[in-house]
Amino acid sequence: MAGVEQAADFAGDPDHIERLWTPHRMAYINGENKPKTADEGKECPFCRAPRRSDEDGLVVHRGETCYVVLNLYPYSPGHLLVCPYRHVADFTELTDDEMVEIGRLTRQAMTTIRTTSQAQGFNLGMNQGAVAGAGIAAHLHQHVVPRYQGDSNFLPIVGQTRALPVLLADTRRLLADNWVDDGGVLPRA
Repeated sequence: MAGVEQAADFAGDPDHIERLWTPHRMAYINGENKPKTADEGKECPFCRAPRRSDEDGLVVHRGETCYVVLNLYPYSPGHLLVCPYRHVADFTELTDDEMVEIGRLTRQAMTTIRTTSQAQGFNLGMNQGAVAGAGIAAHLHQHVVPRYQGDSNFLPIVGQTRALPVLLADTRRLLADNWVDDGGVLPRA
């Protein structure tokens, strides 16, 4: 099997466990290009993405105060992030307009994913702070993770690897081309 090897134990004997090597993930694990504080916006991938072309930045949709980008390290195909353009770390620091647009773009992302890939469920969430699991704690982002019946198998648990059947560029193009824009904002109380 290509990319799968058997490893030897310390004595040099094979341990009969197959391994799927994913060295490209080391950049993420080692924190490459991750800002440490909210003041490091110039190095932030969520500040860089909207300055690039949609294709190069994996931007799926642009709003007024926030945008939607494909996750470079997705949990499942179509895993999107809704980010404010402004470099802000904490939900309590959002403006009212940013907060409303994150909600609206999350709703549109769910509708778009449902219509393009028939997702059967979603995990939505924000991890506030590194201790809470935020991979990039310095720039707030809402995860929109589509879920499918049987999408989780042994690979992530045993192999700490995800099998993604679609290239990121193809996923970005599919979602961008089929974006469902509801044309309005959520009503204010």
